[in-house]
Amino acid sequence: MKTTEMLSKIKALLNANVKLAQMTLDNGTVIEAESFEAGQSVFIVTDDEKVALPIGEYKLEDGRSLVVEEEGVIASIGDAEEPAEEEEVEAEEEFIENEVQEEVTPEVEAIVEAVVEVVAPAIEEVKEELKKLKEEFENSYKKKEQKEEKKEEMSRRFKHSPERRAKKSKQTFADDRALSTLDRVFNKINNI
Repeated sequence: MKTTEMLSKIKALLNANVKLAQMTLDNGTVIEAESFEAGQSVFIVTDDEKVALPIGEYKLEDGRSLVVEEEGVIASIGDAEEPAEEEEVEAEEEFIENEVQEEVTPEVEAIVEAVVEVVAPAIEEVKEELKKLKEEFENSYKKKEQKEEKKEEMSRRFKHSPERRAKKSKQTFADDRALSTLDRVFNKINNI
């Protein structure tokens, strides 16, 4: 199987549209869910968007009652007047699901195996690259620790002594010129 064929099959499987089940309440409002079972999300279908079904108890057109205890989540669905028909429908749905799974499973397994064969070398490369990066990081971390240890050792050797004060040196410029008023003021300030 060529890689282009394999990719097209994967795309076809990933782009499969999920069909949502729709039901109508006794007041004519259309609601939609992946399946009408306890724990599934349920929405009111409007022209623009889907809105989570508010908390409450609702009657369906077929006579069953739908209970929503948490906004947008089905808590339970009450029994219909004819439970025998419901059991037949459930059995038929299970039969259809099993048939679909049996048909799709071999194809899916083949695709998964092909994907694993293609992706496995790339995963190994990533693992090796990750290992190299980890070693480089550890080496740089060790070097950084060694530099910090050297800095500490140097700081222990040389300590600042605040008792010693540097001598102030006096700078004089143009000693042979005549003193200006500003020069005389500075000389008095500096006690020369």
